[in-house]
Amino acid sequence: MPLLLLDRAQLDVRSEGDALALYEAGQRRGTVPIKLVERCVIQGVQTQLDSGVLIKLAEAGCTTVLMSPRHTRRIAIVLGPHHNDAAVRLAQAQCVMNDVWCRQWALDVVRTKLARQHRNLQTWLAQRPDARKPVFDALQAVGTSLSNLQSLGASASQPDLANLRGREGAAARAYFAGLAGVVPPALAFTGRNRRPPRDPVNVCLSLGYTLLHAQAVQACQTAGLDPLLGFYHRPAIGRESLASDLIEALRPAVDMWVWEQLRSRSLREEHFTFDKGACLLGKAGRQHFYASWQASATPWGRWLRQQTRQLAKALRTDGQAWLAPVDEDAETC
Repeated sequence: MPLLLLDRAQLDVRSEGDALALYEAGQRRGTVPIKLVERCVIQGVQTQLDSGVLIKLAEAGCTTVLMSPRHTRRIAIVLGPHHNDAAVRLAQAQCVMNDVWCRQWALDVVRTKLARQHRNLQTWLAQRPDARKPVFDALQAVGTSLSNLQSLGASASQPDLANLRGREGAAARAYFAGLAGVVPPALAFTGRNRRPPRDPVNVCLSLGYTLLHAQAVQACQTAGLDPLLGFYHRPAIGRESLASDLIEALRPAVDMWVWEQLRSRSLREEHFTFDKGACLLGKAGRQHFYASWQASATPWGRWLRQQTRQLAKALRTDGQAWLAPVDEDAETC
């Protein structure tokens, strides 16, 4: 059970030894061994748990994400103990201030993302010949942007971050116009919107990206990286910018997964409601969403762990130069 979803009214979660005991309306419903849980998502406004539960989960290395019960917005994230490798974070901070490094990193991120968007559009074009016009137009636009970026090599020819974000944004608008051509018209999807999402497709995209972001934060933490220090998404108050960098390449995978959920009717119109312009995913829809997500997100988590480990390994050697000698006698408390 890599993902534990707590999303029920009158749910009381208690710590009992090495397990979580679940009580509903005062009745014991079962236990979950903590060692089996990698991530815990709490999306129930009436879920009760004490600090001992969060401590147990954190000590086991489990990330707990608290979600808004009405929207796809993450409220808080609770992580386990920090990695103790200061060399990695010292080198990471140096790279954040290195313009050449950041531009190369950002270029690689955007090229990878656009290549995967292009692949999605090719799939949709093959599977939905009835939607040929919007998908073909998007394919042409994203393909042109990708070709232009692939031709850039030397650092002198690389665009700055603002220029690169502009190119990425233009490609994204074309890409989502292509996606709009292959989703049912009843879903009223015309492009990306959020805060709050106003249609079922955007609800699913936002929730998927939020869960993926939490996985990226956890992967950074485990590898010894600082999730706040990004290279493409610059550091900003309240944002795990490196996690945002890392999930860019995986967003198209979430897009394809959402499309497949809607195409297969695993998620349907009746799973969504509307309130004051906001589209909401109901409880039955969330159950379908999380069950399918748990089955699909494993390779994405594996990719994030691989990427963060490789980055930490590359940074560690440079960071060693700023560490104090290991035998230095210093007060620790």
